[in-house]
Amino acid sequence: MNRVLTRMLLLILSIAVLFVLNLLLGTVAIPVADVCRILLGGGGEPEIWRNIILSSRVPQALTALMAGGGLAVSGLQMQTVFRNPLAGPSVLGISNGASLGVAFVVLLSGSLGGVALSRLGYIGDAAMSIAAIAGALAVMSLIVFVSTRVKGNVTLLIIGVMIGYLANAVIGVLKFFSAEEDIKAYVVWGLGSFARVSGDQMMLFVALMAILLPVSMLLVKTMNLLLLGNEYARNLGLGIKRSRMLVIACSGILVAIVTAYCGPVMFIGLAVPHLARAIFRSSDHRLLMPGTMLAGAALALLCNLLARLPGFEGALPVNSVTALVGAPVIVAVLFKRRKEDSAE
Repeated sequence: MNRVLTRMLLLILSIAVLFVLNLLLGTVAIPVADVCRILLGGGGEPEIWRNIILSSRVPQALTALMAGGGLAVSGLQMQTVFRNPLAGPSVLGISNGASLGVAFVVLLSGSLGGVALSRLGYIGDAAMSIAAIAGALAVMSLIVFVSTRVKGNVTLLIIGVMIGYLANAVIGVLKFFSAEEDIKAYVVWGLGSFARVSGDQMMLFVALMAILLPVSMLLVKTMNLLLLGNEYARNLGLGIKRSRMLVIACSGILVAIVTAYCGPVMFIGLAVPHLARAIFRSSDHRLLMPGTMLAGAALALLCNLLARLPGFEGALPVNSVTALVGAPVIVAVLFKRRKEDSAE
């Protein structure tokens, strides 16, 4: 127990350190003393520095913190429900549904109206967020409905993948008939970013995630029972269809909110649950759920920091950084686990 507590505390400490580094480091060098004064409400600093810290770095760090935790928990839920190590937040086509909603706003509106809604500043950003949530929730509702009609997890998984392919096919048709500038805007959105959320949007996003993440923790007992297998869980009094529907719905809502505000951020939901299992050496979701959430938040903060390190003009796409950082870590974890299994 002491070992588990120590690892939890180390994860919390790493989040705190990475959060502070996200505020201190960036493309513009700002002295540490000035950063502290700005955060504490002091005066005398250049206004541009104040805007960079309060309007850019703080919102980005908070967004990465919440988005990383949400995607990691969603991935763990999907892997538990389907008992598949390759399952992730996008496995049921929910991310594709969000992408399709944004495609209608960016590509279809540009083709029909001459000017894409995404170019209309704040109104365009709000329209993209609403469209992404609507698309993701529409697909999630379809998946939840199907989950009450089919018995096997494999069948549901295949249906989700097919929905994703259909969404991508529609997006491809919209791209074909769209202007080059609109296609570029859509591609940039698809690369993912923690920098799109600021002001009131950031406060709403943080508030939503602060509600959804604790709610997801209420499913810990259900997920532990699902891990035992359907027959054993049913003998213990668990309603399999209802429980599976609840977990999928919770995972889908987390993905929908994160995708709406940050774009389709890949890899975190797939990789972090494996990393958490390796850290805590347990399949008990009472440890894995909080551990996965903390590890996801830490990895997202690290990726956001690397995406805008000094020396880069602007920021690198988050999806590129998540894959570059996470893939070697997960491969190392899997090789280490295999070596330990062979030794036993």
